[in-house]
Amino acid sequence: MSPGSADVVIVGNGVLGLSTAVRLAYREPRARVAVVGPAARERGASAAAGAMLNCFGEVTAHSSGHPAARARFSIARQALEEWPDWLDFLAELAGPEAAGLRASCVEGTVVVLSARLGQVATDNFAAIGAALAEHGEPHEALAAEDVAGLSPEFPARPSRVLYLPREGGVDARAVMAALAAAARRLGVALVHATAERLVVDAHRVRGVRLTGGDTVDTGTVVLAAGSAGSALAQAVLPAGAFPPVLHGTGFALLVEPPRPGPRHVLRTPNRAGSCGLHLVPQRASGTLYAGATNIVTPDPTPGPDIASSHSLMRMLCEQLDHHLAARHVHRWLHGVRPVSVDGFPLIGGCSVEGLLFATGTNRDGFHCSPVIATHLTDTVLGAGASDDRFGWFTPERPPIEPTTLRQAIAEATDHDTDAAHETGLALPYWLDEDQLRTAVHQRVRRLYDNLGTALLPEVVRVLRATVDPTRETFLRDYLRAAHAHHPHPAPTTGADNPDTARHRGAR
Repeated sequence: MSPGSADVVIVGNGVLGLSTAVRLAYREPRARVAVVGPAARERGASAAAGAMLNCFGEVTAHSSGHPAARARFSIARQALEEWPDWLDFLAELAGPEAAGLRASCVEGTVVVLSARLGQVATDNFAAIGAALAEHGEPHEALAAEDVAGLSPEFPARPSRVLYLPREGGVDARAVMAALAAAARRLGVALVHATAERLVVDAHRVRGVRLTGGDTVDTGTVVLAAGSAGSALAQAVLPAGAFPPVLHGTGFALLVEPPRPGPRHVLRTPNRAGSCGLHLVPQRASGTLYAGATNIVTPDPTPGPDIASSHSLMRMLCEQLDHHLAARHVHRWLHGVRPVSVDGFPLIGGCSVEGLLFATGTNRDGFHCSPVIATHLTDTVLGAGASDDRFGWFTPERPPIEPTTLRQAIAEATDHDTDAAHETGLALPYWLDEDQLRTAVHQRVRRLYDNLGTALLPEVVRVLRATVDPTRETFLRDYLRAAHAHHPHPAPTTGADNPDTARHRGAR
């Protein structure tokens, strides 16, 4: 049963949607807040997340290059500070239903550079070390044999290991249960339905039409439905107005942990064309979260593909713990991360009055949710000073190009070459590595020349993953429309130091 009207309707019942609902209902108890989303959360990223609370562990070689990348890193740093208070806040609000929330926390992250990883991961590991030093973040170099639960195969033994004591993880399933309980206790209406379309009149949002035929009247809608929200927005905004949100299918497992299992989060740096391999202890269930893939496609898929799933399980055993091969799988997980075409989030209002975005966060949504929820609450309530960092992520924008076209081609070549070796390519002695790189470079360059835009390699891999001309047509049509809608390219300068932006408390 859906309410006939609400002051604010949040489309999407993942971590961003529920966190925003809790913040908003707590700050403004008189507001009628409704969250729309199917109870099962099929293919939802939040329910399948590993929930690593990693800021520095997610750093890549490009995290400090473009001002938008620096703004994103600054938001992640603030989230790292806020999570302890945020968990206490949720536990207090949710009551008995969040009894095990605090106990599910895992303290510390160990970042492992495996000998089987290529140049992309090596550069990212170096960038992590540089960021730790630059920001004075506590860390320690460890010997691999001193890390509990780290038992890779001999050819993949680590060359370097870093321990980050202030990072870690939390049980995503426990967080989602606590958020739902807190929302109910605050009077938020949880509508178990799917949004079919937005009701817009005279450039102002008027409501949300549900698949069952009901309409929830409202003057404010927050689109927090991950990759599914893109189609709703495209129906009410001009072509090319905002970067479309792609579908990043992630596959992971909950497994019986080896003995002794890891005491901390174990992970690699972000790898070529994908996220880092990671193991996250699940205190509540006594299992071990093992993940993950990130296969980006323009259209939703029914589930993860066999090839990437097989590669993930093989590499987890090879690079983190070979004992995993003998353990039992308790649960198979898959969800779809929202990945914008330019790789940066879409957060804030747009030209349709009353319509806000909270999507495109890719791997950062869970970790950054406390900060993003506060920003959206401030925006809805018209409270507080503006946060310039989020200006980079205004939804209606031309695609952000964090590098030059030449740099994007070189990086994409590195990603493809590394990914080939990491997934098992072995060249015969008579074939030189340079010949492989030349062939990859030529193909990558043709794709970028056709696009004419320095999109991230992870996005352009959409075209290289399969022989499907409609995928290139999809990107080219968007870029053509974006260049027509936004005659001026995205700016390449911004605030000199995003870290000076105002930091708010957890509540």
